[in-house]
This record gives sequence, structure tokens and C-alpha cells, in this order.
Amino acid sequence: MLVALLFLAALALLALSQAGAAPAEPLKLHPDNPHYFLFRGRPTILVTSGEHYGAVLNADFDYRKYLDTLQACGLNHTRTFVGAYMEHPGAFKIARNVLAPAAGRLLCPWARSDEPGYVNGGNKFDLSRWDPAYFARLTGFLRQASHRGIIVEVNLFCPFYGEEQWRLSPMNAVNSINGLGKVTREQVYTLDQHGGLLPVQEDMVRKVVAELRDFDNLYYEIMNEPYVREVPDSWQRRISGVIVDAEKSFAHRHLISQNIANHKAQVTDPDPRVSILNFHYAFPPDTVAMNYELNRVIGDNETGFSGTTDARYRMEGWAFLLSGGGLYNNLDYSFTVGHEDGTFEYPPEQPGGGTPTLRRQLGFLSRFLHGFDFVRMSPDLAVLDSPLPQGVVAQALVEPGRQVALYLYRPERKEPGGPVELSLRLPAGSYSAEWVSPVSGEVLQRRELQHQAGSCKLLSPPFDDDLVLRILADR
Repeated sequence: MLVALLFLAALALLALSQAGAAPAEPLKLHPDNPHYFLFRGRPTILVTSGEHYGAVLNADFDYRKYLDTLQACGLNHTRTFVGAYMEHPGAFKIARNVLAPAAGRLLCPWARSDEPGYVNGGNKFDLSRWDPAYFARLTGFLRQASHRGIIVEVNLFCPFYGEEQWRLSPMNAVNSINGLGKVTREQVYTLDQHGGLLPVQEDMVRKVVAELRDFDNLYYEIMNEPYVREVPDSWQRRISGVIVDAEKSFAHRHLISQNIANHKAQVTDPDPRVSILNFHYAFPPDTVAMNYELNRVIGDNETGFSGTTDARYRMEGWAFLLSGGGLYNNLDYSFTVGHEDGTFEYPPEQPGGGTPTLRRQLGFLSRFLHGFDFVRMSPDLAVLDSPLPQGVVAQALVEPGRQVALYLYRPERKEPGGPVELSLRLPAGSYSAEWVSPVSGEVLQRRELQHQAGSCKLLSPPFDDDLVLRILADR
């Protein structure tokens, strides 16, 4: 009896200590270099190859198996839509689209009503009530990601590219019992023509933020690709303001991301509440240099529309992060319902790639970068003392005299490549140099350098698509 009482007392003390424990400080910009993150006390770069954003809203998707797969590959990021937007099967020629739940299998923040008639199966929605089952799944997803050290981009909204997407939205008047949303798809995300939806959107943001307040492994993105439908910047700033206001009493606040453009753009009037500037299809990675002086994380959080081969998206990740980016998310179409381990063999007309091999290669990219003291590094191609051969491109992160990460790639290779001779500007000193394969992670060649002064000459091993050089000063 005494042992049992002591056991119960210990459980009670544990429960009290957990209840009174302050939430962990969330992911934040690194105080010494805001181009990178600080997460659980460690400098962090986000690298992943993630599913098509339906892990929570698609009730049939086994997110535990999916998160296990990311963790096993050494990847630490994923992106998810909250459920205000979904797609129809076949949209954008995506086979087995995770963002296109089967009939009756959509989960979203709003509860179902007692009135039948939602266009994709089941009852209509009640925009004045929340769905407890949805929020249990959302918090369960964040919890499982947290256990695996995976940071979640919680994407709040997405514009409606066509009538098919607007027709499926719970905010469309035909899909709810509230008499709201009698507007065109171009008017949904406005401050003056929203048909009563703006308060609904703001309430949803506040509810999501309240439910996720104690998770440290997330940031919020206002909207996916607002520029595609010219969503007003005033509306986006309204939503960022709602996030900040909803968190004003919290012990800690979460970072906010804004999706800026496809490919590249220069941000001239950044929202002061936004800490992450995300781009899509950012290859070549010119947008990093264009916005580097803003001292925020610059991300490439969607890839695609450049074929299905691994090399293309491997090069995009390496080039973007070695140019000073802090986040890379390859959109991986090998994750589907029934293939949450990323083994779906998609057809050749798929709008992007993603394979187990590519995920292993991106896991190596993450390990490679986290092997540096990258907070002290910055993009600096001045380390090259002479031009590169035609067709070869370089990106470099450098801490002068201490560490160099140099990436060479041939983005338009037409035939097998050979070696490249480099002339590097290095201060006098002793260094170790390693040529490493981004494909296998194998060290191809090592060399100890006793450099006196002037240019340091290095001849690379032969390579076809890409090669990476790691130089560290002896300490």
C-alpha cells in the first residue's frame, strides 16, 4: 500500500510540474546571424523534401509514417495547409494529390453542420463553430513532429487559382450554412469586398494560434502564393497583425513568414512583423543576394515544374543554401495516401520530383552544412581568384581564414564533365581540404594545405553535375 501511495504521489508531482512548466521558446532567428535559425539552443538551417501540404487536412494520410520517413533521412522541416483550401483530383496534373482528399475525408477548422450538401461529400460547414477532431489532428501532427525535431510551416491561407478550388472551399457560400462567402474567388482575401469572410478568417487565425501556442517547432506563413491572384498586401499585413495580436499575451511569440514571389524579387517595403521571406522555384538563387541585407531568413519553400529528375532539385537546394539561404523545401510528390514512406512512383508528367534517393542526398546537404559553424559564415564568391570554366557555376559560404563551403555545379550540362582547376584567395595558414560528392556524401579526395601567400591552386576530381569543397583551417 505504501509503495502504491508513493507512486501516486510521484505521478501527482510530475503532473503539477508539467502543468506549471513554461512553454519552450519557439524557433527564432539566430541573434548572431538572422539569416539562420536558433532552435532548441542550436543554430539551425531547415532542409527537407516534403509532401504536398495535406498531411493534416487529408484524414486518410498517415502522418506518423510520413514524419518517421523525414526523420530517418535527417530532414527537419515540413509544410502544411490548415484546410481553408483544397484541390480536386488531377489539379496541376498531380497524381494522387495529398491536397485532394477523397469525398467526405476533408478535415478543416470549421465543424460540419446538420445540413447535407458539401460539394465533396458530407454535410455543409458551420463557420461559427470549430471542429474538435480537426484540432486534435492538428495538435497531434505538431506533437509528433516535435518529438522528431521537425519544424512545421503552418500555412494559413492559399488563393484560389481556379473555380475548381473555390468551389471546394468551406468558405464558399454553397458549402456553409452561414450565408457568407457570396463573392468571387478574387474577392475572398480583401479588406472591403469579402462578403463577410474577413471576420471568419481572422477568427480562424486566432483559433489556430491559440491551439498551437505552446509548440516550439513551428512558424506561420500568411498565405501560399498570394501574388498569383494579386492578393492585396494590405490584407496580408492585416493577417500578420492578427497573429501578433493573438500572441501578445504569450510567453513567447512565433515567427511569421511571407511568400514573396516565384523565382525572385527584391523586397523594398518589408512587413516589420515578418521574419522569413519565402520564394518558390528560386533557381538560380539570385533572390538571396537581392534581399540579403534585410537580415531575415530567406527561404525556397517550394520547387517544381523543372522535370522529375533528382539532380535538378538537388542542385537547387545546394545552390540556394550555399548562396546564403536558410530554408529549403523540395516539393516531394512521392508522398501520397498509402505511400506515406515516399515510395509512390509518379508518372513522368508530374509537375515536380521527389524520391528516396533525393531525400538521402538532401539529408547529406543538411549534415554537411550543420558540420560548419555557419553562423559565422556569409556568401562570398570573392574567395575565387579566377573565372570558372564556361558552364560551371559556384556558390560559396565563407568565414575568411577559417572555413569555406564551395559548391560547383553545371546547371545546363550536355555531356560528361571533367575536373575544374580553382584558384582560391586564402590567408596564409594550414588547412584541410576535402572534395565531397553531393550525390553520395562520399569524400572523394583529401588534401592538407600549407598555404604561404597569394592564390591557392586546387584541382577538383572529375564531376558531371555538381561537387562540393570543404576547407577548414587547422586549429
